[in-house]
Amino acid sequence: MSAPQLVVHRDKELMAQAAAARLITKIVDAQAARGSASVVLTGGRNGNGLLAALAASPARDAIDWSRLDLWWGDERFLPEGDPERNVTQAREALLDKLALDPSRIHAMPASDGPHGGDADSAAAGYAAELAAAAGPEDHGPVPTFDVLMLGVGPDTHVASLFPELPAVRETERTVVGVHGAPKPPPTRVSLTLPAIRAAREVWLLAAGEDKAEAAEIALSGAGEIQAPAAGAYGRSRTLWLLDAAAASKLPRALYPPASA
Repeated sequence: MSAPQLVVHRDKELMAQAAAARLITKIVDAQAARGSASVVLTGGRNGNGLLAALAASPARDAIDWSRLDLWWGDERFLPEGDPERNVTQAREALLDKLALDPSRIHAMPASDGPHGGDADSAAAGYAAELAAAAGPEDHGPVPTFDVLMLGVGPDTHVASLFPELPAVRETERTVVGVHGAPKPPPTRVSLTLPAIRAAREVWLLAAGEDKAEAAEIALSGAGEIQAPAAGAYGRSRTLWLLDAAAASKLPRALYPPASA
């Protein structure tokens, strides 16, 4: 378990741009060290804002996009191409602009895909895909992701792991179907905390006043069942990327003044 580090930016636009630059550097370094890189994307306004900033960055061309594996932390269990699906939004914001290897874009199954409307079967299928991509060096059923990004919800949820619901209590499976989610759509597919913790680095993104209480709760020692964001951490680094509004309820002692 890595202790959380905080970086606070002036506003959400600067946060997105800085996070995109940080991600470019991390991917380039991973490709230089190991030949390829793997990243887990997140949706929502902060995740999509980061992807849009990455698309606009001239430095994006430093990445060899053909040697990058993309995974997702969760997905809305809706038909392929639905505008609410995270992968649809990611394609529009960034992916359609890049020379990616289609076989390395690991979208979660859609509700009209091979598993039909069975979210639990879709989750098992994605778990099998993760397991097939894991090597002996990963020491587990998922690859060791270089960076896994998560948006933080106002209720402290990450991916589709909501407070007190069964998915956040899962300790064995790496991917689960989520039923009865408190925000629409109610049916989703999500990585579990054990899968999230396989990443080298976990980045939690939060911007806006509506995220301030969630950041305060998750960083104040709350338990992961009540505050799932508190249970999201990386093997070597856990990084909270916030704007000033989301950090407004945190004691300044938690982050250096230079980061604001």
